[in-house]
Amino acid sequence: MKLTRSALAILTVILLAASAGAAETFKVDPVHSMVVFKIKHLNTGYIYGRFNGPGGTFVLDDDPAKCSFELNVRVKSIDTANTQRDDDLKSAHFFDDGKYPEIRFKSTSVKKGSKDGTYEVTGEMSLHGVTKTITVTIEKVGEGKAPAMLGGQLRAGIACTFEVKRSDYGMNYMPGAVGDEVTLMVGLEGVKQ
Repeated sequence: MKLTRSALAILTVILLAASAGAAETFKVDPVHSMVVFKIKHLNTGYIYGRFNGPGGTFVLDDDPAKCSFELNVRVKSIDTANTQRDDDLKSAHFFDDGKYPEIRFKSTSVKKGSKDGTYEVTGEMSLHGVTKTITVTIEKVGEGKAPAMLGGQLRAGIACTFEVKRSDYGMNYMPGAVGDEVTLMVGLEGVKQ
């Protein structure tokens, strides 16, 4: 079968349009997303907490290099089920919400992960006035449409678990009593834009 130049040009435009449409942008749904953390207390057990209502966006594409991830968390949303501890964590002893009200992550590069449906994501994490480059593994949990009664939007979910040292971000209060390594578990559900 021989293609004319005009037929070949039309086919090329269609293929380019199809590949350009592959990227999907999702806005984080703060009601169905959470950032959970755990940290050792007195080197005897773990204290768990969470940051409620995270925000941000993520872009998913068949080509990992076209993916991106951005997350922001309000320090004042911290919730450890203890008001006194939450107030202390928001104070200058720890997060210093008055000076540094947000924790942010923005990807700078994305590669295919070692397992299907995963991405190796490198980006800048800003916490307590310090920005560091970190690499995390993000898993695409799933994708689907919400029922019509809930809006019918296309949604996607991503998740990751990683560790940071609070001392790397200048949070050095109560060494020994409060662990240095913090495990973060991030689960985000986004609505297609």
